[in-house]
Amino acid sequence: MNGGYGNIMLQAKRMQAQIKSLQDALELREFEGAAGGGLVRVVVDGRQKVRKLEITPEAINPEDLGELADLIQAATNMALSASHEHSQAEMKKITGGMSLPGLF
Repeated sequence: MNGGYGNIMLQAKRMQAQIKSLQDALELREFEGAAGGGLVRVVVDGRQKVRKLEITPEAINPEDLGELADLIQAATNMALSASHEHSQAEMKKITGGMSLPGLF
């Protein structure tokens, strides 16, 4: 019976190392979202942190800043969604689909 527990602990440590490795790799991975035909572009990393925001001059209309805000929001959500989906898929490979709350 003790061997079974030891095996579980070994598997848990292995999974923990794989998760740490994935988290490190995700910080280097970039995901892009664009809106308005490329007027606004947002780049986030795999940990859902915004790395870059580009706004072309054509996107700025002082008479309608709400439109610019909508473009920024759409591009950001697109990039974050791609990042999140990738992170979840990679985590599922490690955990075999088992849910581990609080990791991603």
